[in-house]
Amino acid sequence: MAHIVTSPVYVVQDNIDTDQIIPAQYLTLVPTIAEEYIKLGSYALIGLPDSLYPERFVAEGASHTEYKIVIAGRNFGCGSSREHAPIALGAAGVEAVVAESFARIFFRNCVATGEIYPYDTPVRLSEIVKTGDVATLDFDTDTLTVNGTHYSLKPLGEVRPVIDAGGIFNFARESGMIASR
Repeated sequence: MAHIVTSPVYVVQDNIDTDQIIPAQYLTLVPTIAEEYIKLGSYALIGLPDSLYPERFVAEGASHTEYKIVIAGRNFGCGSSREHAPIALGAAGVEAVVAESFARIFFRNCVATGEIYPYDTPVRLSEIVKTGDVATLDFDTDTLTVNGTHYSLKPLGEVRPVIDAGGIFNFARESGMIASR
């Protein structure tokens, strides 16, 4: 099954930390409770400074974003090792973050939770692409097309089936590593 996402993109720069992705005051929300999961999505990227990011990621009063793809600079997801960060993005409707680099723990939390696909790009897209530009991300060819230009992304490799399964525990159940409930 081909997996292609076409969406406007939301662009952030370097060193977006987990406090900007989901501020600490929202960590009391429990992602396994459906209504709290939805609330987490409504607060995704609310910690970004308004002066640098005047366009809100999730519109006031909404629980989902129109941006299924986030474009980032270097070191996305640095800071605290909270699983709530990729979960909040996933709850908001994000399918992938395309960044120059990720904090290792954030990347691992993306895989473990199965919430979003963390794609590495060798190109500084955060300086080329603007928030609102429409992009197409093709998961089978590992390419991002935006403004008529195709960019090759680092293939997800062995982490893709884990994210496809919805996280490490679902993957382990599906592949027989642990017993199904």
